[in-house]
Amino acid sequence: MGLNTADLLVIAAYLVGVTLFGLQFRRKQRTLQDYFLANNTIPWWAISLSIVAAETSTLTIISVPGLAYEKDFRFLQLAIGYIVGRVIVSYILIPHYFSGKLVTAYQLIDRRFGGKLRSLTAGLFLATRAGAEGVRVFAVAIVIRIAMGSLLAGLSDYQRDVAAIAVVMLLTLAYTFEGGMAAVIWTDVMQLTIYVIGALVAAISVIHLVPGGWETIHATLSADGKFRMFDFSFNFSSTYTFWSGLIGGAFLTTASHGTDQLIVQRLLSARDQGQAKAALISSGFVVFFLFTVFLLIGAMLFVFYRLYPPATAFTRTDTIFPTYVVSRLPHGMSGLLISAILAAAMSNLSAALNSLSSTTIIDFYSRIAPRSTEEHRVKLSRWTTIGWGIVLFALALLARHGGKVVEMALSIASVAYGCMLGVFLLGVLTRSASERGAIVGMGVGFLLNVYVWIFTAVPFTWYVVIGAITTFSVGYGASRLMKDAAPGQLMVQDRAG
Repeated sequence: MGLNTADLLVIAAYLVGVTLFGLQFRRKQRTLQDYFLANNTIPWWAISLSIVAAETSTLTIISVPGLAYEKDFRFLQLAIGYIVGRVIVSYILIPHYFSGKLVTAYQLIDRRFGGKLRSLTAGLFLATRAGAEGVRVFAVAIVIRIAMGSLLAGLSDYQRDVAAIAVVMLLTLAYTFEGGMAAVIWTDVMQLTIYVIGALVAAISVIHLVPGGWETIHATLSADGKFRMFDFSFNFSSTYTFWSGLIGGAFLTTASHGTDQLIVQRLLSARDQGQAKAALISSGFVVFFLFTVFLLIGAMLFVFYRLYPPATAFTRTDTIFPTYVVSRLPHGMSGLLISAILAAAMSNLSAALNSLSSTTIIDFYSRIAPRSTEEHRVKLSRWTTIGWGIVLFALALLARHGGKVVEMALSIASVAYGCMLGVFLLGVLTRSASERGAIVGMGVGFLLNVYVWIFTAVPFTWYVVIGAITTFSVGYGASRLMKDAAPGQLMVQDRAG
């Protein structure tokens, strides 16, 4: 059926509306605390929803339904580990973040170990976050290519991807550049609301289009074993088992939500550590709900397309849900669903741009130019945001040659998360670990994960576990052997720039 004028007007209204909404937070930010942490004025529930929006992104909307379409509900085991990981972060790492006036996660490393390891962890974050985010931005192109195929008929696939990514990038940059973290979080709240409504509308529409409704869907899925959620086997080559979900998911979330500036920056925007904990833990249950909804949509589409096969067979599962939205939903509703997908993309992109900019300025520039004024740093932060936008644009085009976008993004991030988590745990759980020892452990853990990623069949769900345990044990042992000078304590005065 494709999109018509009404759909395009809905999409255009959304894009203009969310950009203008974000620009409402434009004000004179005099300090980096204002620009990157919204001066600690954000309530816990808004931070919680913003974490969900940043964490789920377009990958959840287009790729998670494809997992249930192709397999079953075993992906949900990972979300159980996500909740456990949040509890660990809340009680082990959040208290340390609120013990001093920190803006980035890596200032904590400086306080405990020193500037060299801070630069190493911050640099690794920049590299891996940019790579993973490039994959997420490319997911936008998948949607736009399907949604606006008729309008872009004269363009090649590459030209369509460039146009789609450029539009979303420019609009997101507009309010992120001007409004800082306040604009990012409040637009996240609005965008999450839009795409949750869109998901529920899509689920209801499938039920109405399948003859016999939910009874037919349930009977078909049950007969095909699509509702299977738990796999208690000890198969380490299987991506989704209960053990990889519980253990791997907990390690992954402890790393991503405890050491990744994308999430830590939101937690540091809370009014106090109690609100930060409430925001983080509650977000885990919202994510579990969203994963369930999108897996259910994918499973229902399995039934729908069995009854009404597509004219052209799907070549990648990431395209199944967007294709359904464009070809089967009534006009106007299709526009709403495409807007929901774009909402997820823009919320995640704005978060990435702001966190990449904050790490660049706080962890690198402020130390190189310690005498620069706050006003100058805030101004430079805005231009750094644009610079990272250009980098992510280029990386998104490179991501066109990858596989399933959700697993590709998680794999890239997990390779680095393991050694990052190992270093942070060395800092908060031990007193004898030294900077040199931690650097050795981090190097060994990272190289081992790269090897596992490229040369073995071990799934990404185990990367963080492998990397964290290796980094912690090697780092601790190396510290004892090298016997550096006594490390600093976490509660000493912050030396960060």
